[in-house]
Amino acid sequence: MDPVIIVGAGPVGLTLALALARQEVPTVVLDEGPGKEEPRPARTVVLRPDTAALLAGLTGTDLGHHGVRWAGWRSMRRRQVVSEIAFAPDEPAPVHIAQHVVSGLLRAAAADQPLVEIAADSRLDAIEQESSGVTAHTRGPNGTYWRGSYLAGCDGTRSTVRKLQDIRFPGRTAVERHAVAALRTELPWTDQALLHRMPPWRSSGPFAGEVTARPLPDNAWRLDWLLPPGKDLVTPELLVARIRETLAGWTDGSTPAYDLLDTGVHTVHHRLARRWRDGRVFLAGDAAHLLGALGTQGLDEGLRDADNLAWKLASAWHHGPHEALLDSYQAERRAVVAARLRATDQALPGLRGGGGLRHIVPGTARGHDALLADGHLGRGALGAPGAYTASPLAPRHLQGEIPVDTPRGAPVTDVQVTAEDGSFVRLRDRLGRGTLLVLLIAPGTGVWDRKHWVSAGVMPRLAAAVTALPHPAELLVAESYPGAPAHSVLLVRPDGHLVTALTGVRPADLYAAAEATVGGAVEEGVEVEEGVR
Repeated sequence: MDPVIIVGAGPVGLTLALALARQEVPTVVLDEGPGKEEPRPARTVVLRPDTAALLAGLTGTDLGHHGVRWAGWRSMRRRQVVSEIAFAPDEPAPVHIAQHVVSGLLRAAAADQPLVEIAADSRLDAIEQESSGVTAHTRGPNGTYWRGSYLAGCDGTRSTVRKLQDIRFPGRTAVERHAVAALRTELPWTDQALLHRMPPWRSSGPFAGEVTARPLPDNAWRLDWLLPPGKDLVTPELLVARIRETLAGWTDGSTPAYDLLDTGVHTVHHRLARRWRDGRVFLAGDAAHLLGALGTQGLDEGLRDADNLAWKLASAWHHGPHEALLDSYQAERRAVVAARLRATDQALPGLRGGGGLRHIVPGTARGHDALLADGHLGRGALGAPGAYTASPLAPRHLQGEIPVDTPRGAPVTDVQVTAEDGSFVRLRDRLGRGTLLVLLIAPGTGVWDRKHWVSAGVMPRLAAAVTALPHPAELLVAESYPGAPAHSVLLVRPDGHLVTALTGVRPADLYAAAEATVGGAVEEGVEVEEGVR
């Protein structure tokens, strides 16, 4: 079967390529550039714990070693600390890292992956679809025709794929603007991010009253100053004056020595593509959506797009297309991003002084600061990973379903599990392999060797039910899971979202849930073991 064509070799496109390769699907990545990304210290990304773990699994490296895992978060207003959060050493925390470092790690992993081919200097200019596949034409030194099974447009804000498919991209322009500086200096805190609203020093030039400081390796920092609405020019002189003023305000009046590494102006747009699927063509990342106001991170959502799309394309590539499964990519991901955009747009008037939605946004300064912290830390309506509660893949009418602390459709909690070979691993380590995960909660199994309990109690019956599922599945065992009683069974999707939790071993319910998760009923002629369904 033909490979999947991926247009765009940024973090989202490379993540999708590696995620598909992990599931034994070949890809061709069309890169219109020369095959590398130029270093820009001021162009950085904040990765939430789940997306940092996704990239760590694909690249084989802990991104915290190449960026900074936040030790804490501090919110200040004028001269007062409004709130302060300290992350424990073993607690999941955001990672701040330069984007070119992320791209470099992904490119290095792709270079070692025989199922990934990167075609540099290949600019897309045509797409043709047929019932059996898709053909892409590129121009440039390597201009040629490429034949693929599917095509994913991960080619950014000005997506050629989106334009060729005539997909509208409505939204708002310049929702927020920030002056950005990357510099190396000594600040009073270490590895702790800071949001300072209405700082007490006098503003100079076209700057609003909010600045964010986020740590980078080697005593470097990225500082972002919120700019007021409009198109006022930020001159180098104004920016340097603001840097000196800000650093002096944080260090008791004297500007510390600093080395300016890079500057820029970051403009946040809010846009959402009308369609994310057009036949065998899909959109992901900035090609499908733009967001980023109030501390939210667009790359995070793009990586979740890739994670969601990868296992569905892999299933179609290996087992034949199932339209309901492929359609669910748009239904799930577009709904989550749209909800985040709505939440941000609703919060903006109150947080930026408009005051038009005070019934939605808390009216106190403390409430505003907490809401902004949620966006930066990946919590709440502005920042938390979305749940696919209304997914077309959600099973219905399961008699044995029970509630646990994770809502149906939400990302599962990362707990220690025992794998089928008897090894102790993290649940997150088993994700992204294209298989469903069936998790039995069995207290005491972490104490005894697997050989003593693998053939006892409910295990043989559950193992038989897992073997009979309509999609490959792996059986795992955990001592506990938040809110799950002993001997309950959880079904988890390949991208780590909870399908259902069942009371005990219920083969019929488990089969029905797995069947719904992969898009509906199995094809005629597939036999189900008697007594399992």
